[in-house]
Amino acid sequence: MDNKKKKAILMKKILNLNTYPVGVKFYFNLHDGLNNTKKLNGYRYCQALMEARHGGHVILNADGISCPAAAAAFGFKPLTDVLKTGKGLKGFGIVKDEKTGVEMFSGMTVLEQNKLKELYLFPLEEAKVLPDIVIVEDEVEKIMWIVLAEINRRKGERIESSTAVLQATCVDTTIIPFVHKKLNMSFGCYGCRDATDIGPNEAVLGFPFEFFDDVISNLEFLSQKAIPFSRNKNAYIVLKEKFAEKAEKKDPFLK
Repeated sequence: MDNKKKKAILMKKILNLNTYPVGVKFYFNLHDGLNNTKKLNGYRYCQALMEARHGGHVILNADGISCPAAAAAFGFKPLTDVLKTGKGLKGFGIVKDEKTGVEMFSGMTVLEQNKLKELYLFPLEEAKVLPDIVIVEDEVEKIMWIVLAEINRRKGERIESSTAVLQATCVDTTIIPFVHKKLNMSFGCYGCRDATDIGPNEAVLGFPFEFFDDVISNLEFLSQKAIPFSRNKNAYIVLKEKFAEKAEKKDPFLK
């Protein structure tokens, strides 16, 4: 476990993440509980993720979850009629017509009803148990390097990601990686951008924890050359210098 924690710290250092990578543990059976863990009540899943990325150890279950869409996706509760019919999304101004909303929900990857008992979310570098999913929510450029690390793990295979710009944290970056055993990313959605502190320049991705060691190994490789060279913007600096030289030659007052 200590080795995994060190690798989580290394991920944060290499990418210069603003907040913690988060581990998510699925509990399908009752368990003895976890010390110093806050059981949330009246929280959306994206808000639980926000707590964890800022250092909290939190539990979310059917009694504590407040978002009906996420509750249905995790199998905690059935999807409400107002969402199932598309009326809810139309009412929020997310879709123009109800049929679009119906299609968006019908295409969701969800868990079977009444199987999942609890979700435990925590800063990955403070893990007490091995998670099922790793989630990183941060600036887009930092997310990009994780995707490239995964492409290296897949020996160059392109990544196809799935989103409806709806349920970005619960479905896109938690359930899809868990069910389909693949990395998935999202630009966010109406709900998480309304309900959490996610910034306009931030995105979110999730991947199975079984990929973690390889992803970190590939991030270490990228940190040797690709990441610092790209962040230095050398090619852009050269371009600016060329334009500055041309401007100086043309303008006698700059000489």
